[in-house]
Amino acid sequence: MADQEKKGNNQLNIELPEDIAEGIYSNLAIISHSNSEFVIDYVRMVPNTPKAKVKSRIILSPAHAKRLLRALADNVEKYEARFGKIDEPDSGNPPFPMGFNTPTAQA
Repeated sequence: MADQEKKGNNQLNIELPEDIAEGIYSNLAIISHSNSEFVIDYVRMVPNTPKAKVKSRIILSPAHAKRLLRALADNVEKYEARFGKIDEPDSGNPPFPMGFNTPTAQA
């Protein structure tokens, strides 16, 4: 019984509101930091648009940033074990533009 009570105390109920559950698409993350926090700006770049918009900003403590790094590495490893290696574009090229190969819109 003590084990069940202990497990019950360690449970966390997380509410996921419907509007958040839909998610926000981002194809670029900009990470900056100070001595007390990490800031991750999630950006959506759209073809033929000279301006990109930050869609979400997450602020983390350094300890949380390090845990996130480890969790992402663990999940990428599990993903690749199941689905195969994730191809990465040539890292020698700058990330801008992001390879959108669409014609310029004309009216």
